[in-house]
Amino acid sequence: MDENRIVKLEELIAHQSQQIEDLSDQLAKQWTTIDKLTRKLDDLSEHYADLEEQVGAPAATKPPHY
Repeated sequence: MDENRIVKLEELIAHQSQQIEDLSDQLAKQWTTIDKLTRKLDDLSEHYADLEEQVGAPAATKPPHY
């Protein structure tokens, strides 16, 4: 009985170790994606700011329905 219990515990530990490794891999992939998206957002924000500088701020006028 003790041998069977030990085998089951070893199987459980092996399964949990594999699950932890899989989750760690997924987390690493997600951080890579987050880093790429953050860089892209920074680039787009900078590009938008450059366009705003080139065009200038829109004139503050009242809409036609006023």
